[in-house]
Amino acid sequence: MIFADYITTMPLTDLIGILGFCVYVTNYTLLTLHKLDSRGVLYFVLNIAAASCVLIGLAGSFNLAAALIQGFWIVASLAAIILRFRQDRRAPAGGAAAQT
Repeated sequence: MIFADYITTMPLTDLIGILGFCVYVTNYTLLTLHKLDSRGVLYFVLNIAAASCVLIGLAGSFNLAAALIQGFWIVASLAAIILRFRQDRRAPAGGAAAQT
């Protein structure tokens, strides 16, 4: 019952931060079990979601180092998504690389 009481009185920002932790752990577990491809966009979208949730969680008790790490993951993941969309646009219609 103590845990249930703690959860019900926990600030919303803390709950969102814990959700971010859960998304990180799930993302990494799926990657480790080969259920998720690290080259795919979904991997990076989940990283952005997790980092965003943890950043919101930091609003309750701010930590600069943790905020910088989360900001890095968001920027790096956005860059990776943009690169993948650009590569998809440049790829030949058949999906295979052009050979000369």
